[in-house]
Amino acid sequence: MPAKDPRAAKLTQKWLTVVGIGEDGVAGLGDEAKRRIAQAEVVFGGKRHLALVSSLANGEARQWSTPFDAEMRDVLALAGKNVCVLASGDPFFHGVGVTLARKVKPDAMLVLPAPSSLSLAASRLGWALQDVETISLHGHSIDLVRPLLHPCARILALTSDADAPAAIAALLDELGFGPSRLTVLEALGGADEASRTARADAFSLKNINPLNVLALEIEATPDARVLPLTVGLADHLFEHDGQITKREIRAMTLSALAPRRGELLWDVGAGSGSIGIEWMLAHSSLRAIAIEANGERAARIARNAAHCGVPGLVVVEGAAPKTFARLATPDAIFIGGGGSDAGVLEKAIKALRPGGRLVANAVTLEMETLLLGQHNRRGGDLTRIALSRAAPVGSMQAWRPAMPVMQWSWVKP
Repeated sequence: MPAKDPRAAKLTQKWLTVVGIGEDGVAGLGDEAKRRIAQAEVVFGGKRHLALVSSLANGEARQWSTPFDAEMRDVLALAGKNVCVLASGDPFFHGVGVTLARKVKPDAMLVLPAPSSLSLAASRLGWALQDVETISLHGHSIDLVRPLLHPCARILALTSDADAPAAIAALLDELGFGPSRLTVLEALGGADEASRTARADAFSLKNINPLNVLALEIEATPDARVLPLTVGLADHLFEHDGQITKREIRAMTLSALAPRRGELLWDVGAGSGSIGIEWMLAHSSLRAIAIEANGERAARIARNAAHCGVPGLVVVEGAAPKTFARLATPDAIFIGGGGSDAGVLEKAIKALRPGGRLVANAVTLEMETLLLGQHNRRGGDLTRIALSRAAPVGSMQAWRPAMPVMQWSWVKP
């Protein structure tokens, strides 16, 4: 008897198959994908995907529920049966495969990807995918594209619908990137595939297919709003009423906070929100909560977050430390305002996870006294930051010192 193929035995044990499918439907699928769809007892997918494989599927077709169930309860309830899930292109590029992988072990799931829409877009444009910025704006605010807007950048963006390209073009024009070239690639891989190009400041394309990828070639005017890649953004990039950690102090504060992938920051007494915003700009996995008691400032923080391309920053309007109890445990805390109020610093220290970092800045004698006490009691690093800026004195220039800042940074044992 011929020896059994161990790979075939392992594949048989996998009850869930995730098949990536393109606009060309069954014609673009490999033999294994076709076999898995045909043999499945239940096939899950969107209305469009189920229609594309209707000639092939023999099992029960189940359309995704509305709203979409991120817990995948219907799929998981069928564990052990022969189940197939249909996804767009590569299921692990902003796809349902990512959602399922959080719930199903790899040895129980077989994934058969197709080219992603961004791979198809890059191949049509002749762009090297490794040199291109990629972003999903599907179901997300288009403000997320703002940090990517640099002269000569190439960006491929997954969009939400037919209206998104025009909205993105309008945003680029508003921010000083009107000369940028936008290419709308529609229904990639299908019979209705099309490609059209327009400048952002003269965008007038109509009847755009809802299934589109937007390619952006960025060109900037001299006054374009470019968000630099370094920490310490210019103060004028933030709307504020004077309550802002100035750029040089902010750069040193972010250095002390030392953000790491996936971490959560509490920005206590957030003012303009500049610390939390720059924390999130450091990496897309970073999260921040801005705590601000003043309602007008809280609203301003939300606007600043959107305008700086991090609309996911969470703004909590309320006084510290009362707000602490309902917040997720932080990996780092910055205290820039209200730190001398009763109990704020102690309760922040208590809330911080072991190994977490706390940075507090003081400009008042009262706050300095508090930080000196904490330094004597707990250790850490104490730094005094003094800055001066040149300013006119009559017909000449002289140094005008800013208020010195005492900074205490500490890692919780």
